[in-house]
Amino acid sequence: MTDFETILGAAGLRVRATALERGYEESGVFLSRVWSRNRDVPVTEHVRAILAAVDAGLPRRVSGETMAMLVEAYARPALLVPPAVDESARGALEALAARGYTLAIVSNIMRTPGVTLRKLLERFGLLGYFRHTTFSDEVGVRKPDPEIFALTLRAVGAGPESAVHVGDDEVLDIQGARSAGMRVIHVTSDPPRALGPWRPDGAIPQLGGLPDAITQLES
Repeated sequence: MTDFETILGAAGLRVRATALERGYEESGVFLSRVWSRNRDVPVTEHVRAILAAVDAGLPRRVSGETMAMLVEAYARPALLVPPAVDESARGALEALAARGYTLAIVSNIMRTPGVTLRKLLERFGLLGYFRHTTFSDEVGVRKPDPEIFALTLRAVGAGPESAVHVGDDEVLDIQGARSAGMRVIHVTSDPPRALGPWRPDGAIPQLGGLPDAITQLES
């Protein structure tokens, strides 16, 4: 939000950082309302929500160039302070790619857009293993809605019966992928629990165990 204050000030729009910080928090209400319906919006709408919370007329006074700068500032933090990466991921992806599997990503975003998440994956040397990446801000739908899984399957030319989804969330990943007709491997360090129809087909503590888990499913 300090960057927002600087960018807006350079455009002749004086807004205090404290007001922007309040707008940032209030924008979470807007996003929660959208996300509760398993829908999503481009991050430009995140930025508009912040500005509108400060002053309802402010978004209309922001030029296209200034808005682009604000969106870039909004997306930047994850690049400056990147998340930790499962160190076993690269080996697992390499092994699966070598065995001829088509790999794809299905991901909800929070405050970081898909375009930035791709940059992070590329930085860690992981992006090249994936034929396709689906991020919720770009397709307008979020897990666990089956539609986001179906979009990804169509993009790679696969049917749900031939696909396995790998994820760590019992609702977004297990229930979502099950509803889409896919098998599921749960990434969790917790002991297996009986989840009825939502029970995963396998569980691994980290991605390094994925090739073996896939082999077990094949058998």
